[in-house]
Amino acid sequence: QVQLVESGGGLVQPGGSLRLSCAASGSISRINVMGWYRQAPGKQRETVATITSGGSTNYADSVKGRSTISRDNAKKTVWLQVNSLKPEDTAVYYCNADIVLAFSYRSLEVWGQGTLVTVSS
Repeated sequence: QVQLVESGGGLVQPGGSLRLSCAASGSISRINVMGWYRQAPGKQRETVATITSGGSTNYADSVKGRSTISRDNAKKTVWLQVNSLKPEDTAVYYCNADIVLAFSYRSLEVWGQGTLVTVSS
């Protein structure tokens, strides 16, 4: 069974920073794009940042310049660092990965369970 496990959420003061981690496990041949998404209360899920296996990145305008997404292909792990946090960054953050399964080589989109980030004083 392939799964993504996130960690690093919690309560952060405005202006603070956080670093989210997401580790993939299971019978994985390779992972293509990995990304972070978020969903605030009453809003649709939105893309925060994505990164390819080659390291190419894309960021939402709302976090561009204050966020960094990175990954370690060998560890099957992706991180999201967000600085200068604002109350509007409050959301459940989800990890996503485009995974190619071992043996069958079937592609599978996998989501993590989500981790809550609350930005408040």
